Amino acid sequence: MLDTSPLTAVVERFADRLRAMPQSRLQQGAAAEALQLARELSARAQRLESPPGAAPARTMPDAGVFVVGDQVAVAGADLAEALRAADATAAPDTATAPSEMLDEAVALVEQAEVRATR
Repeated sequence: MLDTSPLTAVVERFADRLRAMPQSRLQQGAAAEALQLARELSARAQRLESPPGAAPARTMPDAGVFVVGDQVAVAGADLAEALRAADATAAPDTATAPSEMLDEAVALVEQAEVRATR
């Protein structure tokens, strides 16, 4: 089974930082960056969970600056679960291995955190 703890750790760290940010900081762009990340993580999870040609991905709504930390946490947890499930059922000839997708997601979260906290 794929160890998704690196993704879970960076997602939780970023989500905690977002939850602790003052409103002014969130409104200066941190919340927008976090929402964009949450939407991307959610879209990736949905692509893994849905067969090709299924319904289009649902977009995570903008629920306000005070919930983006929770949105990042939920989307990250969903992606981690989807990656574990994909790893358990992946065929050896799959174009992108779940472990590669995990590495990409970790990098995506780290980059978003840097942009949101500078």
